[in-house]
Amino acid sequence: MSDKRARRIADFIGPLRVEPGTKVRLHRDFDPRYKAGLKKREGIELLRTGVSLLAEYQERLAAQDTYGVLLCLQALDAGGKDGTIRHVMSGVNPQGVRVSSFKVPSAEELDHDYLWRYARRLPTRGEIAIFNRSHYEEVLVVRVHPENLVRQKLPDATRGPDIWQRRYREINHWERYLTDNGFKVVKIFLNLSKEEQRIRFLKRIDLPEKNWKFSAADVRERRRWDDYQHAFSEMLSATSTKWAPWYVVPADRKWFERICAAAILAHTLMDIDPQYPDIGEEARKELLVTKRDLEREAPSGASPDPYTDRPKKKRG
Repeated sequence: MSDKRARRIADFIGPLRVEPGTKVRLHRDFDPRYKAGLKKREGIELLRTGVSLLAEYQERLAAQDTYGVLLCLQALDAGGKDGTIRHVMSGVNPQGVRVSSFKVPSAEELDHDYLWRYARRLPTRGEIAIFNRSHYEEVLVVRVHPENLVRQKLPDATRGPDIWQRRYREINHWERYLTDNGFKVVKIFLNLSKEEQRIRFLKRIDLPEKNWKFSAADVRERRRWDDYQHAFSEMLSATSTKWAPWYVVPADRKWFERICAAAILAHTLMDIDPQYPDIGEEARKELLVTKRDLEREAPSGASPDPYTDRPKKKRG
């Protein structure tokens, strides 16, 4: 990536990246209130820039039709996943983006292997697929609530103490398979503090327009905070790889959270550097013939081709 913008973005998201092979402790290594010295006013402008970059590169991704991108968003309840998706993807073509939210698995899904339902929602080439919660639920919620393993109908011999290490290995291999086939995997954990979660839950209770978001089940899960922190730390340590690294995004400030998510996704697309396809000589000749026909149809006084004198858009 020779583009100056790409280098600036890489420097910005560097502190958020979980280096493969490192041992992560969330409370020690990542501050939910980190904001890189930015002020909110600066952040709003940066978000606009990031959204603009995403729109530019998404169009090229779709036109090239070679790579696909899978964005996995993980967070505790009230972490801001929905808002991040809404703001970061606000400028892209909705036809090129698909969002999947994974809830409690259905009876049909439980009759398959644990990755089956996620594999069905993978992106096509030229597409960005977003998993609002992802296959990592299988080593997070299921780990904190191991009774879910019974519902998954696993053979007794496979439910031993090594199941989590085995699933980490299987997930890493699956993501390597995807990237080897042209599907980039981007993984973002929105790191929310316990106090900020408490405040956001109260907001959902106190404001009538937010009541629909409140769930008593979410508050019950809050009692397992330490268990989740441990599960997240283990997951980040075991599954941040060279081909699919994790990024831990500070989530206490929503505006900064959204800037980071936009920057990480933009960095991925700029790294791919998709190009508009060359249509070939014969197709170009046909275009020129059609162009002349359309120019002859111009009304009196109108420019035959209003785009001829416009400066060409730079690539990259």
